[in-house]
Amino acid sequence: MNLKPETLDKIEKLIPRYPTKRSSALPLCHLVQEDQGYLSNEGIEWIAAKLDLEPINIIELVTFYPMLRTEPTGKHHVRVCRTLPCALSGAYQTCKKFEEAFNCKVGHTSEDGSVTLEFVECHADCGHGPVVMVGEEQYNDIKPEEAEAFAAKLLNGELGAQV
Repeated sequence: MNLKPETLDKIEKLIPRYPTKRSSALPLCHLVQEDQGYLSNEGIEWIAAKLDLEPINIIELVTFYPMLRTEPTGKHHVRVCRTLPCALSGAYQTCKKFEEAFNCKVGHTSEDGSVTLEFVECHADCGHGPVVMVGEEQYNDIKPEEAEAFAAKLLNGELGAQV
């Protein structure tokens, strides 16, 4: 596994902070995913070996937590909140517009690899929904009627800190 030196350093400092090695499995998954973009089979096996576990022990975590990915994302990782406040503000309609604009179904990556579109649980900004995350940037109040313009700006590289 070819991890960045700073990631390996974080891992070496992280493991001893837990009472048992096994307890550091979830944080290690996050670190490896942050470094590699997703958790490949090689990454899962590396984590398991590092913690003296079987790969199935790591796979159990990866398949349980939706923020852990086993596939690379597109250039733009678009996540639309679907919890009740955002849903009532139009999140499902916004996401439908995104599917059309990105030519990509929810839960998939577009054929050209430009966008991965997902529904996710709460982004914790319920008063400003629908909330959309692109990578680690948060965008509030992305109503269905604004979704097409938002998508165009994203694809054209015009998206700033806020739309």
